[in-house]
Amino acid sequence: MDFTTAVRTALLERYADFRGRSSRSEYWWFVLFNILVQIFLNLLTSMAAAFAFLSLIVMLGLLVPGIAVGVRRLHDLGKSGWWLLLGFIPIVGVIVLIYWFIQPGEDQPNDWGPNPLGPVNPARTFE
Repeated sequence: MDFTTAVRTALLERYADFRGRSSRSEYWWFVLFNILVQIFLNLLTSMAAAFAFLSLIVMLGLLVPGIAVGVRRLHDLGKSGWWLLLGFIPIVGVIVLIYWFIQPGEDQPNDWGPNPLGPVNPARTFE
């Protein structure tokens, strides 16, 4: 999944969809999009304080899809979305979540749906 597809999927097609699975690329492209938007809004706010309200509105608008894609990413790993609450534990929780988010998802269908990357290719081995 490329940058624009990931952002379009997270913002338009699955804005508040906490069901299903999301691939690593969808999650990390959306994280990159959030970082770029935040940098841009911080630059605007530093130029004129009047943009602070706009910054707040945009960041609140990105909160729900950010949580949703995180939950779907955990589903891809076979974990419940409630594990996202680990992020509230300072340092350790965030490190554990980052470690999980960089892991490949399960190849087989799991409780949350089929593999977002498609069917498993039996010829693909990583040994």
